[in-house]
Amino acid sequence: MAMKRIRSDRIILKDRFFDGYIYFDDEKITEVTAKEYPVSETYDMTGYYVSAGFIDIHTHGGGGYRFEGSTDEIVKACDFHLKHGTTSIVPTISAADFDSMAESVISVKNAMNDPRVKGTIIGAHMEGPYLSRKQAGAQCPAHITVPFEEDYLHFIEKNASAIARWTYAPENDKEEKFAKTLKKYDIVASAGHTDAIYSDMLRAFENGCQLVTHLYSCTSTITRDHGFRRLGVIETAYLLDDMYVEIICDGKHLPPELIKLIYKLKGADKIALITDSLSLAGTDQIHGFMQATEFIIEDGVCKLMDRSAFAGSIATADRLVRVAVKDAGIPLLDAIKMMTSTPANIMKLSTKGKIARNMDADFVVFDENISIKAVFARGNLIE
Repeated sequence: MAMKRIRSDRIILKDRFFDGYIYFDDEKITEVTAKEYPVSETYDMTGYYVSAGFIDIHTHGGGGYRFEGSTDEIVKACDFHLKHGTTSIVPTISAADFDSMAESVISVKNAMNDPRVKGTIIGAHMEGPYLSRKQAGAQCPAHITVPFEEDYLHFIEKNASAIARWTYAPENDKEEKFAKTLKKYDIVASAGHTDAIYSDMLRAFENGCQLVTHLYSCTSTITRDHGFRRLGVIETAYLLDDMYVEIICDGKHLPPELIKLIYKLKGADKIALITDSLSLAGTDQIHGFMQATEFIIEDGVCKLMDRSAFAGSIATADRLVRVAVKDAGIPLLDAIKMMTSTPANIMKLSTKGKIARNMDADFVVFDENISIKAVFARGNLIE
């Protein structure tokens, strides 16, 4: 394979900036060093930051395309996010009737093997239908149900290779059968759209659920039962050191001071930045649907038609990093960690999320304002 290199004085490594070269071929990084070797191509990015490729583990679409549509739509949505630095992505499928969700998984499976996809599709994220009606948010209540083993077991057995994660409400998984099934098939279990209390979350955690879906968005907090206070999902996430959380860091779902609080309590090693973007991200449209839920875009965010709650974001990965750094005051190294190595750890992606030898050759080049200047996926410059 032809050897290439990127030159920069601002290469972002695990815990520092590095002045030197990244050597890579069409698949892997071969060396990160200050030494010069002969190569077939050199990309001089001096003065710009170079990070590992961004990893978005929760997005519904973008550029006018849905991840619940055809394989062609999925490819185009991936291309849209790739231009904003997302080299690895987890397409999200919202709650719907089970047959529709199954069809969407098949489309994702086909897209995972489609040569038109320049980045990496990790697998589908099932956000439903096993959610809480009380915490439905923009999910369609008509499709929300408790887990039925006769529904999900055969479906998972057949499609496990294309399902990367599954968001569910732990309080409805009383005997932890669903959580145990996800663990058996190496599917990342995540607590979301949930009204769980501490005991529910602890049982889920002990059975493999180590992630909270979009913390503070459709997640329970402290309640009282005849005067006795019970911790909710939010407090449990802080209390359990090994629990990961994802946050919609678009500057709308969470104000900067709340982002600061989450960062202070959980730290960059346990936080993943996610877009939770809908199909209209990157378009001029202001009205759309997520499955059967109608929404409108106002103030830079998607809202339900009655403006009672948010319905998702129109953010891209570069915006998440920009908000974290510029608005919440998080150091760039940690903001990048939350967009690269932490989501890689959550999804058990051993060759992604860091610039180091033998890691995948996915890179994002950006300036002081986190404006994207270049993206490399699988060792190739994306035109």
